Amino acid sequence: MSSTPPLSQATGYGVVVGLGFLFAFGMMLTTFVLRRYNNELQTSEVFSTAGRTVKSGLVSSAVVSSWTWAATLLQSSSVAYNYGVSGPFWYASGATVQVILFATLAIELKRKAPNAHTFLEAIRARYGPVTHGVFITFGLMTNVLVTAMLLTGGSAVVTSLTGVPTVAACFLLPVGVVLYTMFGGIKATFLTDYVHTVMILVIIFIFAFTAYATSSVLGSPGAVYDALTAAAERHPVKGNAQGSYLTMKSQEGAIFFVINLVGNFGTVFCDNGYYNKAIAASPVHALPGYIAGGLSWFAIPWLCATTMGLSALALETNPVFPTYPNRMDPADVSAGLVLPNAAVALLGKGYINPGASGRRVIYMSHSSCIVYAIIMASFSTGLHYAGISMGYLYLMMGVIISGAVLPASLTLLWSRQSWAAATFTPPLALCCSLIAWLVTAKKEGGSLSVLSTGANNPMLAGNVVSLLAPCIFIPLLSFFPGLRTPKYDWMSMKLIRKGDDSDMAAAAHMDLELVPGQSAQSDHEERVEQHQLERSAKTARYMTISLTLALLVLWPWPLYGSGYIFSKKFFTGAFLMSITSISETSADVYTHRSVGWVSVGILWLFCSSMCVGVYPLWEGRHTSSRTFKAIYLDITGKRKPVMHGRATVAEMAEVEETTKEKKGLDTPPEQSLQGQA
Repeated sequence: MSSTPPLSQATGYGVVVGLGFLFAFGMMLTTFVLRRYNNELQTSEVFSTAGRTVKSGLVSSAVVSSWTWAATLLQSSSVAYNYGVSGPFWYASGATVQVILFATLAIELKRKAPNAHTFLEAIRARYGPVTHGVFITFGLMTNVLVTAMLLTGGSAVVTSLTGVPTVAACFLLPVGVVLYTMFGGIKATFLTDYVHTVMILVIIFIFAFTAYATSSVLGSPGAVYDALTAAAERHPVKGNAQGSYLTMKSQEGAIFFVINLVGNFGTVFCDNGYYNKAIAASPVHALPGYIAGGLSWFAIPWLCATTMGLSALALETNPVFPTYPNRMDPADVSAGLVLPNAAVALLGKGYINPGASGRRVIYMSHSSCIVYAIIMASFSTGLHYAGISMGYLYLMMGVIISGAVLPASLTLLWSRQSWAAATFTPPLALCCSLIAWLVTAKKEGGSLSVLSTGANNPMLAGNVVSLLAPCIFIPLLSFFPGLRTPKYDWMSMKLIRKGDDSDMAAAAHMDLELVPGQSAQSDHEERVEQHQLERSAKTARYMTISLTLALLVLWPWPLYGSGYIFSKKFFTGAFLMSITSISETSADVYTHRSVGWVSVGILWLFCSSMCVGVYPLWEGRHTSSRTFKAIYLDITGKRKPVMHGRATVAEMAEVEETTKEKKGLDTPPEQSLQGQA
């Protein structure tokens, strides 16, 4: 690690705090505009489901942003540094299929629990409070692990680049997220996800074109190839074909692939956030949103790590590299510092309750955001002092949470899974995975320590046992005499009701039917929606199977099995190369079309940019045009929007009192409230 950070602490604090407040201000402004010009009242339904009206463009960008966390950029670059070109591909393919496969669950959730606000709500509707508590625990463990990785990885990068103390970074990084989530709810996360995605795509393009085109220290794929060949001669990779960094045949890389594949099933299928995005999506847009999002995301870790991880290898003998003349310390590699070190070398130092009222639900959501942020900042600080890095957590997450993947999936896919199977399988699988992990670590390392438990083989054993143990427990607990339950008819999930936001609508003098996503469905509309979802479910099954086979089998394993060492032409390629052939009698210019490994990554990222960057703007062009026109007319005084008023404290108290008097009612009052100008 460099002893002197390339940027000042003031820059670090400015970026961490300033960007957070900038996003929070943006969400406050967006919430104001949506309420003033689009009749969007921040009810509990809108806060938690965005009115179930989000289109596929925003869904895909939200999927990309949600799946592009610290590990996507930092851990993928670390495995590229360790294993060469195989690392980025194993990371990308091993984490893309989960999002694609999740599209099937997303459709099933919308079909079978159309009014659910969370996946856990569907669990409770089918199995009751005990099973609900089990899955809350595993969902919480998932969020704790993911948040801890974000904070440990992010704070390590901030400290490395700016010298801001790690503890300060752990506590400051969540501030902006808490603020914009409190003000905007899940719609805020969709909008900020879009901004995050566009920013990440731009940054990766800068990395790629700098490394492969404009850099004075590299500047072409050929230069990177030559540097990687030289790096393999200095320190060949154990387990790679001929010790090369330019091959898919990597023994340790393949082990990482299995760990990565298993662990990421847990972080997708046990994270309520992905279900929430499915719930928020319009029924017709859920499937294309998740498929497009998964395929668009693939290019991000693949190209980013192929660029930054390999650039770090290529430049570590160059004086511009922060650790020159030494190689990076393994602890720094595990902490995720490969990418920032490569960025410094390439870019230089100067580059930049069902019965609860709507108000009560939002109050509890706000409080939970703040409490969770404080707890996680403290927890991440403790991990830092214990020597637990982002890389360690990334490998460990499957050991802890993947035992809940199969029971969670079968809750929506199989009517025969019993209460006992859903309730007891996750903790039993966790016990088995912990035993496999720690026993393997003890046997291979001689003792239990951060180093021995963080090795690949113990992590592999724990991850595989965690994912596969339910294959034994679920049939046993579902068909064992005395534990078998009747075939589930899905009715209790369909009976989940939307939240009662009549109190908030009354206080704001707004007709609840005018709020997007709040109007009641007719029987005909419900039948049409179910028909669309059934058709999407069939399409999802075919697409997920074919894409999974392509990404996990057909593309990588022939390259692995052959032990092929990438040629310079295969690695570099070109979009279009003009080659001059000179002989004694003539000079001929002919065009040679060649698409190489790097070129495919860049082309794929361009397609991703169109899908998640440009298409959402096109899809929302009519709403945006109408909103901007209304803002212009309002500012110029030509036409004021229909104002529904802002509730005062006295009005809220009055409505709250009325709600208490009517709390014996099972449904909200049926009379609509007239909007007032």
